Amino acid sequence: MNAHAIRKAAFWSAATAVLVFSLLPAEVETPTTGWDKANHFAGFAVLAVLGILAYGRRRGGMFAGLLAFGAAIEALQWLSGYRLAEWGDWLADAIGVAAGHALMAWRRR
Repeated sequence: MNAHAIRKAAFWSAATAVLVFSLLPAEVETPTTGWDKANHFAGFAVLAVLGILAYGRRRGGMFAGLLAFGAAIEALQWLSGYRLAEWGDWLADAIGVAAGHALMAWRRR
């Protein structure tokens, strides 16, 4: 497996983990920072960094795709009947994506 394939696998593995952890019932123990919004921020910052490493030239699409992914997770939580959808969670996702992009832009300098 070459480095590019490993970066793609890391991105998709992380995206799957974020989705699964986001849809598990609240009673199930999952990794946490201790604050829900920080969990959203951290998860999406990591996804942004991994996404840029895997698909670097498509940053605009990655940014938009991760925002849509965060919105889809909130919609799925709302539909679940056992999780709550919150605009604040999506905002934390968006700030995390922006932070991940900023970190990678800073790294390139």
